[in-house]
Amino acid sequence: MTQTTQHLAHLNVLISGASVAGPALALNLARYGARVTVVEKAPALRGGGFAVDFRGHVHRTVLTAMGIRDDVHAHQTHMGRQIVVDADGSPRVDLPAEMMSGDVEILRGDLSRIMYERTKDTVEYVFGDSVATLTQNDGGVDVTFEHGAPRRFDLVVGADGLHSLTRRLVFGDESRYLRFLDHYVAGFALPNHLGLERTGRVYSEPGRAIALGHSGGDPDRAGALLVFRSERLAYDRRDTAAQKKILAERFAGMGWEAPAVLTALENTEDLYFDAIAQIHVDRLVEGRVALLGDAGYGATMGGMGTGAAIVGAYVLAGELALAGGDHRTAFAEYEARIRPFAKGCQKISGNAGPFFAPATERGIRNRDRMYRLLASRPLARFFKRLTEKAATDIRLREYPGCGR
Repeated sequence: MTQTTQHLAHLNVLISGASVAGPALALNLARYGARVTVVEKAPALRGGGFAVDFRGHVHRTVLTAMGIRDDVHAHQTHMGRQIVVDADGSPRVDLPAEMMSGDVEILRGDLSRIMYERTKDTVEYVFGDSVATLTQNDGGVDVTFEHGAPRRFDLVVGADGLHSLTRRLVFGDESRYLRFLDHYVAGFALPNHLGLERTGRVYSEPGRAIALGHSGGDPDRAGALLVFRSERLAYDRRDTAAQKKILAERFAGMGWEAPAVLTALENTEDLYFDAIAQIHVDRLVEGRVALLGDAGYGATMGGMGTGAAIVGAYVLAGELALAGGDHRTAFAEYEARIRPFAKGCQKISGNAGPFFAPATERGIRNRDRMYRLLASRPLARFFKRLTEKAATDIRLREYPGCGR
């Protein structure tokens, strides 16, 4: 967007969630003059997190139009090669950076910070609170909060992740929409005892895998990614100790660097643990409420969910501007344009668990054989085009005040 416009100056919008999708929508709406409030249950903006990537001309166009492309490149990880290793650390497969990291890769926390810094003076951020109830009528949405006073908004957007509270309140229980993909994933920071520098290592045994990587920043710290195949587990998402116990049991006796990783797990305070899953809703809008990003079309990993969220935020704000704030028209266009695009991105995410943790030794050998072929120069170009296909499978419209 080349300049601020006032197409939506009359519109008062609540966004639930301040990870990526929320600040992205806030940035786009603020450029159109809308009054925006973002509520986030965490006490502050979350830092760190997994690396996310952008690829293809659609992502480049949207990042440029939002005015953050240069900032994203300035904070990119410059992640290098990922190497699949044996139990003794010897290389099995060498995966070039472009296969795993797209055109540009950035830590999720850095991306959130970029958009927050761009909007903090024009958008109201409320941390440490969350939506409690939503009541719609013809004139707006009455919202109560866990801590703050009740307020009324013209529109509400749920950008609050895979386990969206907004979706549950308006669209129904999560069990109707979450599709479990037979794997779990965990991530946390730990000492960089391998001395990695902007590179990663992946070790797999049947049904489980550990990846260690350093993507910039403190040279003494690295990131661990643990993936394991499993039946659906019952656990409390707020009980970190129980999650650590699950991981310790699932990775007990594993080779390579597993003992050091499990030791670091005992002491970590920043554990991420979740099912590898997708969200499939039958609609993205309900009256004056819309779902954005992982809340509406999420995939835990491998589905270019961040790219889909950024594009979705751009399209949702743009359609509202084109419609002069008429949410019925704008929401219908948003759903029609984003739904097929997001589904295409989700299709490739089903391979994330089996890639890291094939179920059998034969599966591991077949995976390694396939990726040796894909890492060759001719097939690497083909693989790049293949992964970009989903990321570019949408035709962007010209929105008010937007340049290319």
